[in-house]
Amino acid sequence: MSIASEDTGIPLLDLRPEYESLRDEIVAALVRVADSQQYILGPEVEAFERAIAALIGAPHAIGVSSGTDALLVSLMALGIGNGDEVITPTFSFFATAGCVARVGARPVFVDIDPATYNIDTRQAAAAITSRTKAIIPVHLFGLCADMDPLLEAARRHGVAVIEDAAQAIGAGYKGRPAGTLGDFGCFSFFPSKNLGAFGDAGLVTVATEEQRDLVRKLRVHGSSPKYYHGLIGGNFRIDPLQAAVLRVKAPHLARWTEARRANAARYQALFRDYQLDQVVTLPQEPTGYAHVFNQFVVRVPRRDELRAHLASRGIGTEVYYPVPFHVQKCFASLGYSRGAFPLSEAAAGEVVALPIYGALTGTQQRLVVESIAAFFHG
Repeated sequence: MSIASEDTGIPLLDLRPEYESLRDEIVAALVRVADSQQYILGPEVEAFERAIAALIGAPHAIGVSSGTDALLVSLMALGIGNGDEVITPTFSFFATAGCVARVGARPVFVDIDPATYNIDTRQAAAAITSRTKAIIPVHLFGLCADMDPLLEAARRHGVAVIEDAAQAIGAGYKGRPAGTLGDFGCFSFFPSKNLGAFGDAGLVTVATEEQRDLVRKLRVHGSSPKYYHGLIGGNFRIDPLQAAVLRVKAPHLARWTEARRANAARYQALFRDYQLDQVVTLPQEPTGYAHVFNQFVVRVPRRDELRAHLASRGIGTEVYYPVPFHVQKCFASLGYSRGAFPLSEAAAGEVVALPIYGALTGTQQRLVVESIAAFFHG
């Protein structure tokens, strides 16, 4: 059987096929905005917000400048600040904890479920104190966290839940869409996401008109009407150009998601065919969940050696995420030490993401798995 050669050229992510299939529509949308000369909020953004709320299944959606700012404005809307605590998993993209620190609150870290990489719900519930104001579960890699126990614990203690759904648009939990389960849902449209913009862009989903109006006010420096500031917000506006691009792409998300899910299923079969399922720990999809595979993350021994081996054959990989929050230098003052959250630390040393984008072919996937088999089986 063939092995991927150095010129195989299988990138971790290839956005070009998606763009080329929609190029004419995207260009027309960009020209529409340019011709309108409406570059800040306006009807393009409003139309995007209506469309994306319907797509996600949320009562209200507010476009913002990035997934990071979606988290930040949600914390601000809850009035979280100095003296407050917010519980987060220690294994995630930095923004999850960074935004908590930016509003002056203390991030309280907990470990992960080693099977799903998502927040350990028992540890999260046990970490609630009288100072806890919110829990931020992360739907990591496109798989929802186990929300029911978190929501029950949060309700019992009067704590808000902010879903970090940056990687999970279209994901589901027991028949409910990601981003509609907690008090706030936060999404990212960073170009590498399943629904990606042409730069930074994000979204906040909320259940009530009151929350919607508050987030809208906060995204324009807390003003309403213009130049009259009842509170202090920030500049968190989504650009109409990004909204226009996302309006073109959004109707295709379901098809792209199914392509990723099909590729994930093919990987599972290929790893079994090549007798790697005892060496490589594959992603799980618990019953009742709908995984959207923003990343296809496996756990392997000798991770860094394997990455070098795959790179020599032109196969792209990435590590999400090599350093848990509790051992990041910027959080040293919180008093955590290495060994505090062993499951997250173990994952950080063993996880690697493989190519999973929708345009990836079966032949390319076989080459990826063949190359992994060559590394482990010689």
